[in-house]
Amino acid sequence: MEPYNVLFLCTANSARSILAEAILNEIGEGRFRAFSAGSHPRGTVNPAALDVLRSLGHSVDDLRSKSWDEFAEPGAPKLDFVFTVCDNAAGEVCPIWPGQPVTAHWGIPDPAAVQGSEAEIHAAFFDAYRQLKNRISLFTALPIASIDRLSLRHRLAEIGKGDAA
Repeated sequence: MEPYNVLFLCTANSARSILAEAILNEIGEGRFRAFSAGSHPRGTVNPAALDVLRSLGHSVDDLRSKSWDEFAEPGAPKLDFVFTVCDNAAGEVCPIWPGQPVTAHWGIPDPAAVQGSEAEIHAAFFDAYRQLKNRISLFTALPIASIDRLSLRHRLAEIGKGDAA
């Protein structure tokens, strides 16, 4: 069976969507292939996001900030799911994604917006990581192949509503 292709969107594609991509590619156990992108990508990944991922044993070698346009072009992977992880991206008009993916909004507070000491900033990134990992763990536990599209959409929306979902 082909893995499900999942795209995580955030405006800058430098923090939350990057964290989500790394988490799902690790815990998806080959059932999922994660990507991330932004509507207005910063072009670089936030160093604190990379620090947190490295400290938790994730590979960061292939992570990069990129435009969501890459996933709307001919030859792009057929997307099965698209999740927005920031409120700004959720309100933007998205490109037409190949494959008519199931979409949901999983808003997470922006750790890159936190002002303070290095410890406070890293704490915000760890909190964003924890929230994303909780949601992604619930997502990967769903019996996707046996749920109708409407029920799946409802469950994904519920996962995005809370910290522990």
